[in-house]
Amino acid sequence: MTPIQQHAQLDWDDQGRPRSRVFDDVYFSDRSGLDETRYVFLEQNNLAERFAALPHDGRLVIGETGFGTGLNFLCAWQLFEQCAPVGARLHFVSVEKYPLSREDLERALALWPPLKSQADQLLEQYVAIHQGFQRLALANGRVTLTLLIGDALEQLPQLDAQIDAWFLDGFAPAKNPEMWTAELFAELARLAAPGSTLSTFTSTGWVRRLLNAAGFKMKRTPGIGHKWEILRGVFLGWPEQAPAPATAKPWYARPASLTGERRALVIGGGLAGCASAASLAARGWQVTLLERHAGLAEEASGNPQGVLYLKLSAHGTALSQMILSGFGYTRRMLEHLQRGVDWDGCGVLQLAFNRKEAERQAQLAEAFPRDLLYILNQPEAQVQSGISVACGGLFYPEGGWVHPPALCRWQASGATIDVQPHHEVLELRRIDDQWQAWDGERCLASAPVVILASAAEIKRFESAADLPLKRIRGQITRLPQTARSQSLATVVCAEGYVAPSRLGEHTLGASFDFTNDDLTPTAAEHAGNLQMLEEISVDLLDRLGATTLDPQRLEGRAAFRCTSPDYLPIVGPLADSRGFNEAYQALSKDARQVPDSLCPWLDGLYINSGHGSRGLITAPLSGELIAAWLDNEPLPLPRSVAEACHPNRFALRALIRGKA
Repeated sequence: MTPIQQHAQLDWDDQGRPRSRVFDDVYFSDRSGLDETRYVFLEQNNLAERFAALPHDGRLVIGETGFGTGLNFLCAWQLFEQCAPVGARLHFVSVEKYPLSREDLERALALWPPLKSQADQLLEQYVAIHQGFQRLALANGRVTLTLLIGDALEQLPQLDAQIDAWFLDGFAPAKNPEMWTAELFAELARLAAPGSTLSTFTSTGWVRRLLNAAGFKMKRTPGIGHKWEILRGVFLGWPEQAPAPATAKPWYARPASLTGERRALVIGGGLAGCASAASLAARGWQVTLLERHAGLAEEASGNPQGVLYLKLSAHGTALSQMILSGFGYTRRMLEHLQRGVDWDGCGVLQLAFNRKEAERQAQLAEAFPRDLLYILNQPEAQVQSGISVACGGLFYPEGGWVHPPALCRWQASGATIDVQPHHEVLELRRIDDQWQAWDGERCLASAPVVILASAAEIKRFESAADLPLKRIRGQITRLPQTARSQSLATVVCAEGYVAPSRLGEHTLGASFDFTNDDLTPTAAEHAGNLQMLEEISVDLLDRLGATTLDPQRLEGRAAFRCTSPDYLPIVGPLADSRGFNEAYQALSKDARQVPDSLCPWLDGLYINSGHGSRGLITAPLSGELIAAWLDNEPLPLPRSVAEACHPNRFALRALIRGKA
C-alpha cells in the first residue's frame, strides 16, 4: 500500500468548468453534464423503475469507477429520493485516485443548481477524505456513500460487496487506459450481483470486447449530444473458462443473512454500544440498548475529553488502515454536534519527545499528505499550540478533542432506539431463535440479534469467555482553567495529553495501570499525570499553577480501557468455540488447508469491543461494520482489515499453534 494521496489538479475554463491537468480531460460534458449523466447512467441502468420497485426495507447498491465531482452520485441520489419508498436505502460505492479538495468540489457543484439540496449535504460531510475506505452517511443515514480513495486496482480487490448497477466513468480510455483493463473488469464481475447492470459513455470496441469476456453482455446503444453511441449491458455470470475468483475462507465468510424481524439487543451503553445501536437504527432496526448504570457513557466513555489522535504506521498495516477510515467516519459524525462544548477540531500536536519518536514522525510525514499531518519545528509548534514547548512535533490539523458522552447521547437518540438503564445482563440464553438477556432472575429483553458491547464485561458470557480481552486502568485529572491557560490552542500529546479547556476545565491524562482493579482515583496517579504535563510543557504547568497543587485534592476519574493482544478491536460475528475447533481441526496439522466446512456461527450474536484508548476512532466505524454484516451490505472497510478485526482470528491462531 502507498498511503500518499494527492488531490486532483484542476484547470478551470472560461465557463467555470473543471478539467483534469493529469489526464487532460473534462469531468463532464461541456454541453449538458446533467442530461448526459441521467441518460448514460440512470436510464441505461433502469434506475427509476428499480428504485420504485424496492421493498420498504430494501436497498440498491451502485458501484462506480471515477467519483470525480460526484455528479453521477448526486443525480442517482436525487432520483432515488424521487422514486424509492420511504424506508428503502441507497448504497453508492465509488473509487477515486485523486479526490477533489473540498474547495474545488464546492466550486464544481455550484454549476448544478438543480442538485443543490444533495450537494450541500455532501459538502457538509466532505471532511477528512483520506486514503482508503471512507464512509459518509447522508440523508439521515438513508443514503450511504463509500469512497475508495486510491488506485482502483488496489482498492476494488479489497471491497466486499455485491453491486447491483455499475457506472464506468473514468476519464476516456485514450486518456486513462489504466481504468479500462481486463484486470479491472474482472473485479467488476467478481463484485457484480446476479443480473447486475452496467453502463458507460464510451463505445470503444476493445472496451466492449473486454467487458464481454469478463461475463457482461454488452451492446451499443444510441448516445446523447455529441456521443453517437454508448455501451450498456448486464452481467450473465462469471465466465466458465476463467479461474474462479478467490472466496473468503469459511471462518471469515459472511454468516447467512437473518430473515424475519429486524430487532436487536445491544448490551453496553458506551461508545461501542451506542455506535452499534445507531448504525442499526439508521437501517430501520428496532434496538433495545441495555445499560447497567443510570445513564450512557458512565465507564471508559465517560471522560470529559477524549482525543481524536491517529497513531498511524507508514507501512499501511491493518490497524493503520482502520484508524484512517475510522478517523474520517468519526470526524464527519462530529459535524452534527455542538462545537466548543461537545467537540472541537482544534488540531492535535504530537511532540517529538525523543529521537525514536522524531524518526517515526519523519516517516509519517513522507508517507501521508499535508492535509492529514505535517511536521512543525519547535518555534512553529509553540505558535500553533499557544504555549512554550521544548521540541517540535507532528500536527494533525483535523484532529481535536471530543466529549464522548455527548457523542453517545447523539448516537442513541434515534426514534427506534429504546435505552434501558439499570439493566445489568448476567446471562444470555438462546430459545426459539431468540436471544434472551437475563439478570439472573428475570428476562430483561429478547431479540433475534444481540451485540455485546460492554468492553471486558462480555467475558461473563459463555460464548465470549475465551476472547483475550484485558482491562487497563486509566485515570484522568481535571484541572481548572486559569486566565493564563486559555492560551492553549490545540491538544498536545507526549506520553500523556492535555486538552484546551472545556467548560472551564482542562483534561489531563491518562495513566496506565495493568494491576489495579479499584476505580477510586488515587493521588499517586494525579501526581503521575502532573509529571506527564511537565514533560509536555513546563510553561503550561506554570500557567495552570499546577506546581502548587496538592495531588490529594485534585479532581478526576478512573475507568478501564479494554484492549486485545494485537491492539486491533474485536468486531464481528461469534462462532461456537467447540464446533469451530472440531470443524477446522485439520489446520493444527497443516495451516495451509482450507476445510470447506461452514463456520458454526452462533446465529445473531456479534461483538464490538477491544478498542483500547482508540474507541473514539474505531468504535463508530465498527458499528457500521456489524450493521453491514447483518444487512448484507458493502463493508465499510477493506476485507483484509475486517478479517484482521474478526473475533475468529484468535481461535484460528490457537488451532494453528496446536493450543486449541
